Amino acid sequence: MIDSLRDAALQVFLSPEIWLIVILSAVYGVFMGAVPGLTATMAVALFVPVSYWLEPTPALAAVVTMVACAIFAGDIPTVLLRIPGTPASAAYVDDAYALTLRGESRRVLHSALLCSVMGGLVGAVLLMTLGNQLARIATMFSVVEYFWLYLLGLSCAVVVSQGSALRAMVGLMIGLLLSTVGLSAVHTEARFTFGQPELFQGISFIPAMIGLFGISEVFRNLLVLDSPAKSQPKPQHDNTAVSENVEAKNTAPRSEQDLAAIAAATPITTPIRLARSGVIGALIGMLPGAGADIAAWVSLAVSKRFSKRPELYGKGSLEGIADAATANSAALAGGWIPALVFGIPGDSVTAIVIGVLLMKNIQPGPEIFTKQATLVYSLYFVFILANLILLPVGWAAIRVGGLVVNVPRNVLLPVITLFCIVGAYSINGGYFDVGVMLAMGVLGFFLERRGIPLGPVVLGIILGGPLEERFVQTIVSTDGSFLAFFSRPMAAVLGVLCLTTWAVTFFVRTLKKRKSTRSGGA
Repeated sequence: MIDSLRDAALQVFLSPEIWLIVILSAVYGVFMGAVPGLTATMAVALFVPVSYWLEPTPALAAVVTMVACAIFAGDIPTVLLRIPGTPASAAYVDDAYALTLRGESRRVLHSALLCSVMGGLVGAVLLMTLGNQLARIATMFSVVEYFWLYLLGLSCAVVVSQGSALRAMVGLMIGLLLSTVGLSAVHTEARFTFGQPELFQGISFIPAMIGLFGISEVFRNLLVLDSPAKSQPKPQHDNTAVSENVEAKNTAPRSEQDLAAIAAATPITTPIRLARSGVIGALIGMLPGAGADIAAWVSLAVSKRFSKRPELYGKGSLEGIADAATANSAALAGGWIPALVFGIPGDSVTAIVIGVLLMKNIQPGPEIFTKQATLVYSLYFVFILANLILLPVGWAAIRVGGLVVNVPRNVLLPVITLFCIVGAYSINGGYFDVGVMLAMGVLGFFLERRGIPLGPVVLGIILGGPLEERFVQTIVSTDGSFLAFFSRPMAAVLGVLCLTTWAVTFFVRTLKKRKSTRSGGA
C-alpha cells in the first residue's frame, strides 16, 4: 500500500504530462460549463475519443479536472445572466441573481469558487478515507429507498422556496407533468407526444432549463429595455461591503436595502457548515442516480433550516449559495465510489468513465483496489490537484466573465439568445430542441409573472421520470400494498424523514402566516 501510494504521488505531482493535461482540461471545463447548454457531461463525452490515445491516469485526470471546473463554471452564467450553467446551479439561481442586481456579482462568484474548491477537497478526503465503507451503504438501497430519496429531493424544492408554498407546489407539479411526456421505463405507450417522434424520449431538461431561465429572462428584460431605472447592474469591486450601486439604492425599497446590509454582515461559511455541506454532498453523490443537483437542493434546504437568517434565502443569501456550491462539488467525488467499487455509475459522468476504464481493459469492481491500487491512489491525488488548479483558473474566468455585466442590455440580450439557441441545438443537433427551449421560455415568463418559482419546475422535469419508475416498480412488486414503502428499515427512515419535512414546513409557514396576520391586525 505504501509503495502504491508513493508511486501514485510521484506519478501525479511530478509528471509534466499530467500537469499539462490538468491545466488544459481546466480551461476546457470552464468554457464548457460557462456556456449554457454545454454541460460537464457533454464535455466528457466529447473527450472520450481523445482519451483513447492517453494512458489511464492522464485520461482520468482530464475527466476529473474538466468536471470539477465545469461544475463551478456553471455558476458564472447563473450569477451574471440568471441562466444555470449546470442543473445543480438551479438550486440557488434566485439568490445569486438577487445579489447581482445589488452589484455584488464578483463577491458571489469568489465565494462560489472558494466553496467549490473546499467542497471538492472535502469530497476527495471522504473518497480517500471512506471509499469502501461508504459504498456499502448504497447496497442497502432498493427501489423503495430510491423512491423516498427522489421524493425528498423534490420536497426540498418546496422547502427552500420563498413566498407561497402553494405556488412552489404548482411549479413542481408542472415539472412533474412535463416529465411524463414520452415513453418511460415502466410504460409501453407513449404519452403526450402529439405525433412528434422527437418527444418519444421525453423533454430534454437542458433545453427546458435554458428556456425557463434564459429566454424568460430575455423576455422580461425586453419589457423594460428602454427603462433607465433598471439598467444592467455593475460589478462591485469592494466584495466585502454592501453594494454601493447608487441606482439600486434609489430604486430598491427599504426592505431590500436592509436585506443587503444583513447579507453583507453574514459570514460566507464556517468550518461546521463547510463540513456539513461537504458530507451531505458526498453522501448523496455516492448514491447512483442522485448526483450534484439533488445534493445542492438538499444542502440548501438544510442550510436554511439551521440558518440564523432564513429570511434571506431566495432573496440573496450568500450563506445558502456557499453551502449548495460546497455540496455539489463534494458530490462529484462521491459519485466515483459506486463506479469504482461496484461498476455502478453514480451519475452520467461516471457512466462515461466506466466506459473509458473498460476501453483501457480495466474492470471496475472491488478488485480494482488491489490489482490497480496505484491507479486508484493516483485518482485520489488527481482530485486534490484538480481542485487546487481550479483556484487560479476559476479566478481568471471570473475576471473575464465579470465583463458581461458591463455590456449594454441591447447588446447583451441578443448574445444571450444566441448562446441559448446554440446550447439547445447542440444537445441533439436538431431544431426541435430549439423549439422546446423557446416554448419553455414563454412558459417561464408567464409563470414568474404569476409568482411561481422556476426551480421546482426544473427539478420536477429531472426527477419526475425516476420517481415514477420507482413508484410503479414498488407497487407492482408488492401487489399494490402501500405499506411496502415502509417495509424496510432504511425506507421507513427516509419515509418518516420526508413526511416530517412536509409537516414541519406546513406548521412553520402556518405559524408565520398567523403571526403576520396578528401583527397586521394590531
